[in-house]
Amino acid sequence: MVFIKGGTFLMGSDEGYPEERPTREMTVDSFWMDETEVTNEQYAEFVKATGYITLSERTPSKEDYPNADPSLLVPGSGVFVPTEDAQELSWWTYVKGASWKRPEGPESSIEHRMNDPVVHITYEDATAYATWAGKRLPTEAEWEYAARGGLQGQPFEWGEHFTPNNQHMANTWQGEFPVENTQEDGYAGIAPVRSFSPNCYGLHDMTGNVWEWTTTTARRNSRITKGGSYLCAPNYCIRFRPAAKSPITEDTSTNHIGFRC
Repeated sequence: MVFIKGGTFLMGSDEGYPEERPTREMTVDSFWMDETEVTNEQYAEFVKATGYITLSERTPSKEDYPNADPSLLVPGSGVFVPTEDAQELSWWTYVKGASWKRPEGPESSIEHRMNDPVVHITYEDATAYATWAGKRLPTEAEWEYAARGGLQGQPFEWGEHFTPNNQHMANTWQGEFPVENTQEDGYAGIAPVRSFSPNCYGLHDMTGNVWEWTTTTARRNSRITKGGSYLCAPNYCIRFRPAAKSPITEDTSTNHIGFRC
């Protein structure tokens, strides 16, 4: 973990999405932050020690999801599938058997991806790991403060320009989303942790790769996630910035949501 000395910073952005406004002063106490997102290897250690079963591995009940298609009341999770269909969210498919151990479904594996961030993680799943590890999830303010790395008023965690000197600083989507990813940053999907340079606080992947849970409540049964993911693209979702956020229901799991403590 990295020690982050507390302080006051400008949170949010007047230039971003409506939910980021207005820019306001926030103060946070000192805290420790995981240098990287929690990896498959780390999560596997937790599951081995505790026998924990993630939400995507459990059978959903009709009582909890009364309006759900009965055929979907089986263990599974949301998986991104590239498509030329422009309809909103048409690129997400509920895949039976998809979980943190099998990110794309039953035929997939994390065997050679132990250094990738763990995904298909709900808020409960992240909290359970954090408690076991003697840690906790960050608040939205703590997360954004850490992501900015001491830089005030900059759109990106490394400064003013998204690709300084034509260098990709984070794992995001290049090309026309959701049709084509040109992989200019070297990755079509999730990148192993530490694949990109850390910010000024020594934290890796605060931008892109996978969304990260915070404890901050957005609305009923939802929490704020931060950081964007490898699916964020300028033509669709410019949320690869410290100020950006997305409210996600606590029981949501997909192959682009993870966390750090």
